[in-house]
Amino acid sequence: MLNDNVNAFTEILEAPLKTGSGVLDGVTFAAKENYEFAGRIEGNGNPSWKETHAAAKQTAPALVQVLQQGAQLVGYTHMDELAYSILGVNAHYGTPINSAAPDRVPGGSSSGSAAAVAAGLVDFALGSDTGGSVRAPAAFCGLFGLRPTHGLVSGEGLVPLAPSFDVPGWFARDLGVFTKVGAALGIDARSPSADLQLWMPDTIWNRTSDGVRAVLAPQIARLEALFGRANTQPLPGPGVEDWFATFRVHQAYEAWQAQGEWISKNHPAFGPGVADRFAAASKITRKAFEEAKAQRLAIRSQMDEVLGDNVLLVAPTTPGPAPRLDASSEEFEAYRFAIMCMTCVSGLNGTPELSVPGSSLEDAPQGLSLMTSRTNDGMLFSIARMLQE
Repeated sequence: MLNDNVNAFTEILEAPLKTGSGVLDGVTFAAKENYEFAGRIEGNGNPSWKETHAAAKQTAPALVQVLQQGAQLVGYTHMDELAYSILGVNAHYGTPINSAAPDRVPGGSSSGSAAAVAAGLVDFALGSDTGGSVRAPAAFCGLFGLRPTHGLVSGEGLVPLAPSFDVPGWFARDLGVFTKVGAALGIDARSPSADLQLWMPDTIWNRTSDGVRAVLAPQIARLEALFGRANTQPLPGPGVEDWFATFRVHQAYEAWQAQGEWISKNHPAFGPGVADRFAAASKITRKAFEEAKAQRLAIRSQMDEVLGDNVLLVAPTTPGPAPRLDASSEEFEAYRFAIMCMTCVSGLNGTPELSVPGSSLEDAPQGLSLMTSRTNDGMLFSIARMLQE
C-alpha cells in the first residue's frame, strides 16, 4: 500500500481501482474529498460532515471519466473545510506537506491533491476550484494546475460551495500526463491562432514584487518571442479590489445557500478563518447578492469584449511564493486578500486559467498563469508545451 509521508490522504485504497482502458492506462491518481463516489461518504474537509451525511448514490462524472480511460484511483485527499479557504491549513486534520517548499503551506482548498502529486505519490490528482483552489496549490507546489471553463467539465457530484464558480480541476507534475487527463475529460490540445495577442494587464502585474517579475521574465520573454510584445492595458472597469469585493459577496451568498441549512442544523466546529467566512456569509442579503450579480455580469461583458478569441492573458498565478507555515493569522489573511484579488479574475468570468511552473523565488515555486476566453482551454495546453521547448 502507498506510504503517505506528506499527510496528503484521508483514505488509501487497499488496491488501486481501475474500471476501464484508454489514454490513462498505467496512470495513478487521487481524488479530493469533495468528489462523490457511489457507496462512499465524502469527507468534505470536516469531521461533522461525514457523521451527518449518507453515502453517495452516484459517482461524480469527472471521476467516472478518468476511471473509464484507464486511470487507477489510489485514494482520497485532504482539503480545507467545505473548500472555503485557499491556504491548505485544516484545523482538524493538519496541513499537508508541500514537498517543493516544506516550510511553506501547500495551498488549498485542494491541499492534499497538490501535496500527493508534488510528493510523487500519484501521477495526477483531481481537485476543485471555486476561488483559486487548484491554481494556488499548483503555483505553491510547482505543478501544472487548471481551472477549466466553468461548465466545460461536469461539476455534478462535487459537493457544492458556490455553484456558479465551482469547477473540477486537476494537477500533474508532467505536462504529457496533464494533457492526457484533459483529453480524458474532453479537452484536447489545439494550436493557438496565428494572430494571438499577449496581454499582461498592469492592473495585476503592478501588484507583484520586482522579485516575482524577475523570476518569471524568461517565460515572458519566450512568450513574446513566439507571439510578439505584450500589451499592458489595465483590466476593464473598476480595480481588482472591487472585483474581489464582487466575488466575495457573490460567492458567500451562494455558499450560505448551499451549506447554511446544514451548518445551522449541525453547528459543526470550524477552524477560525472558515468559521468567520461562513458567519459573514450568513449575513449577506438578497439585495447585496443581486447587486453583486449585476456587477459580475458587467465585468463579464467587458472582459468578453477585450478577450475575444485570440488573446492570451498572462499574469503571476499568485502575488508571491506560498506563505511560511509559521506565519501569523494576520499574515495569512493579508496574503489571502492579495491572492484572491488575482484569482477572482477567471472566477468571475468563468474563463480557463492554467498555472504552469515558473521558477523559484526565496527557495519556493512561483507559478505563471495563462488565461483565455471561455471554451478555449485546449489552446493553453499547447502554449504550455511551447514554454517547455
